[in-house]
Amino acid sequence: MFRNRGFKLASLLSVFVVIFSMAAVDYAEARARGGFGSRGGRTFAPPASTQTIPGPAAPINRTMTPSQPGTAARTPAQQTAQPRGGFFNGFGGSLFRGLMLGGLFGLLLGTGFGGIGGFMSLLFQALLIGGAIWLVMRLVRGTNRPATANGAPYMGREANATRPMPNFGGGSATRTPAQPKNPDELGITNKDLDTFEQMLGHIQTAYGREDYAALRQVTTPEMMGFLAEELASNASRGQINRLSDIKLLQGDVSESWREGNTEYATVAMRYQLRDWSVERTSDRVVAGDPEVLEEAKELWTFVRQVRGDWKLSAIQEA
Repeated sequence: MFRNRGFKLASLLSVFVVIFSMAAVDYAEARARGGFGSRGGRTFAPPASTQTIPGPAAPINRTMTPSQPGTAARTPAQQTAQPRGGFFNGFGGSLFRGLMLGGLFGLLLGTGFGGIGGFMSLLFQALLIGGAIWLVMRLVRGTNRPATANGAPYMGREANATRPMPNFGGGSATRTPAQPKNPDELGITNKDLDTFEQMLGHIQTAYGREDYAALRQVTTPEMMGFLAEELASNASRGQINRLSDIKLLQGDVSESWREGNTEYATVAMRYQLRDWSVERTSDRVVAGDPEVLEEAKELWTFVRQVRGDWKLSAIQEA
């Protein structure tokens, strides 16, 4: 009695909902952000903690810097973050979607799911097979997981200083105890700090205006490529990401160092801004609120040749 037109239509719609909902989950996770750009030889090392950002920063997961000598650098088109593992995002998810599509095409050809009992049987079998595959892959990954030399996980390198790190911005923080090492090898000056604060506002404003020329002047070619990729993604959705009222609240130097004739400085910054997105055609707000001031914490890395101008080379979320 279930082989009527109404039941087939309902089954068809339910299958489409399941398939497209799983696809939406994959897309959302694939676009997850963390850090992008380059910190030279320290790209894959965690930045030193600071008073502004005492906790860990997101690792750089989009970069053209090879992870080890001899490794080919990835291009911006290859930087899309991979979705997380798990049943619905791995091979089990593909199998489940395949079975659902098989039942769907069977329905369209007139064979159907074999009634509601057949549909439930198909679903149960898919879960059993997918669960078994997930368990086997989990066991295999567990046996292949590399171990550190002392058996403990890597907790990040020690962030130390022999003198108070320079602070800038409107905020203040109590000083942390002196540590054995000095992460500020270059001795960042107040002039450098003023430059970093100005670049924060300049870059954010240029991004909100989609001013490619202005961004190109103050970013490395790699960073410009990533920012242009984000702007192009917004344009493909018919949206503009507006940014305004950028103000640094607190900041300090995480670390600075020299590699040959190239100098790097990673700076922790806490700042406020208005961040919202609008439709290009109607200027209708589709995300965020232009009336609300938001607060962000990020680590920005700047690079320059000796006695040259600073340029943005990496951004990491706190």
